[in-house]
Amino acid sequence: MRVVVVGGGVLGTFHAWEAVRRGHQVVQVEREAEARGASVRNFGLVWVSGRADGPELATAQRARELWAHVPGISFRPAGSLTVCRTEDELAVAKDAAARSDAGERGFRVLDADEARKRNPAIRGDLLGALECTRDAIVEPREVLPALRTELQKSGRYEFHSGREIRAVQANQVRSDQGETYAADLIFLCTGAWHGGLIRELTEDLPLRRVRLQMMQTAPLDEQLTTAVADGDSLRYYPAYQGPALDALRQTPQPTVAASNAMQLLMVQRTHGGLTIGDTHEYAEPFPFDVSSEPYDHLRDTVEQILGGPLPEITRRWAGVYSQATEQGEVVVRRTVADGVHLVTGPGGRGMTMAPAIAEASLEAVAG
Repeated sequence: MRVVVVGGGVLGTFHAWEAVRRGHQVVQVEREAEARGASVRNFGLVWVSGRADGPELATAQRARELWAHVPGISFRPAGSLTVCRTEDELAVAKDAAARSDAGERGFRVLDADEARKRNPAIRGDLLGALECTRDAIVEPREVLPALRTELQKSGRYEFHSGREIRAVQANQVRSDQGETYAADLIFLCTGAWHGGLIRELTEDLPLRRVRLQMMQTAPLDEQLTTAVADGDSLRYYPAYQGPALDALRQTPQPTVAASNAMQLLMVQRTHGGLTIGDTHEYAEPFPFDVSSEPYDHLRDTVEQILGGPLPEITRRWAGVYSQATEQGEVVVRRTVADGVHLVTGPGGRGMTMAPAIAEASLEAVAG
């Protein structure tokens, strides 16, 4: 079939990947010169730990399998440590490791010495850590061009950037430059762009936009052997729900962390620098500037975990992603016209789940 994918982010690119893999002819159209949204402004985490039971966990696990076989990218099955610095945090970790599916999730609790042995860069005070061996790392700024390079080898893929799709007609789409692309099947993977064509094609969608702040440092002079999370992340992910988490929540977060819905996630890039975040903001309109206070809190938290000074911060940025708001919905799927399918709203899970979401899309509509 002739497949058109609208959107050049990770979700759109994996829809193109899956369509090409199944033998179809694919045109992918991106309105920017390169994707500039959440697909390149994230940690590059393939994050299985903490996922909700049911479709969310199943999708993350399937995506983890698919990521490991994508050629041309830097895939690192490094796992993660969620560092516990209080008894209440450690109790949540122990509950997680006692789950019936702990083995499937790759969970186990390490004491302080075991955690430092697993990741020698962690020299600060801690009581233990929750390890997840299923978590992995990719390079978000390298994934999309690497995938397109592999796709072009098929001879059945074209990428057109700097073009915004303005109309979906019978078996074709039309760009703002007047070009038309014939299609038997169209996927709209437009990320946090909820207006324009999307608003014309469908009613209000169960989506919201979420803004985050992150930063990156100069190279650390040693290797971080895992991704790292702090105890606040236990408050954020659904897999940790239970009495121990209820007890943890009786102890409030620091004011800056609570007011910015913060958790610490930290990943080392292949060039040695650390990507660190993040915050969550839900009320629009979002500010156009970034706030220093959350960055200061992240720096302090990282230095407490590492037991030493953080390298110089070289970049700060904000990003916005699209999140499904209906309970239990991993991604929003809508057929908005004959042969036209909207797929959006993975909500901070796009980098993790995109390969499996795309696989499910093509399986459902193309066999």
